[in-house]
Amino acid sequence: MSTNKIALVTGGSRGLGKNMALQLAQAGHDVVLTYHSRQEEAQVVVGQAEALGRKAVALQLDSGKAATFPAFAEALGHSLQARWGRNSFDFLINNAGIDVARPIAQTTEDDFDQLLNVHFKGVFFLTQTLLPQLADGGAIVNLSTGLTRFTTPGYAAYASMKGAVEVFTKYLAKELGSRGIRANVVAPGIVKTDFTKAAREAHPQLEAYMSGQTALGRIGEPEDIGGVVAFLCSDAARWVNAQRLEASGGYSL
Repeated sequence: MSTNKIALVTGGSRGLGKNMALQLAQAGHDVVLTYHSRQEEAQVVVGQAEALGRKAVALQLDSGKAATFPAFAEALGHSLQARWGRNSFDFLINNAGIDVARPIAQTTEDDFDQLLNVHFKGVFFLTQTLLPQLADGGAIVNLSTGLTRFTTPGYAAYASMKGAVEVFTKYLAKELGSRGIRANVVAPGIVKTDFTKAAREAHPQLEAYMSGQTALGRIGEPEDIGGVVAFLCSDAARWVNAQRLEASGGYSL
């Protein structure tokens, strides 16, 4: 039976999730990553993790459809048993996300529901579904956003869902403490990924403006975030619980 720690990263085929998966692999953890539709990209990440000497698998998941979560948990169980001889994993990283940016006056109910289903309802019920498979002494890392502290017009609905996740994380920490499971939040500032590409292309001055408002003088790279997640999944963070760790380079101070 494998004694390696296993991390599950949702949305791990690209962007921040990809970097999280690879940083966790570099830290010595095996990785299960989920993808929505980009299986080929996910398999590339699996190969990169394996090249680091870790075991890795990719599983399909639509994080916005809670009705599919029991079937996903079953598929996860089969993979854990087949690849690791285990029926549990150690770290859950709820990273998968979508971007819908609209001013409040133009936000539709469909926009709102998409964001709700992926960013809050999905996180809540996927975590609930996977709790029996999450090992005692493990950890949960939920992704939020710097936009819960500072405001950028157009992100009211998105940031509100992330605000709900931050409260949810405190409750996870309280309710799972008896199992030795820690729950924390990582809140990135703006990062150069596909997720922010549309906003950066629509507003060419955005990167320069955001850089000017950041103490370290630039916007983020995916590599700036993955290591924070890996830290929270390490023994060095064993006494860090129910915290929001913003990784924004010191934006809007």
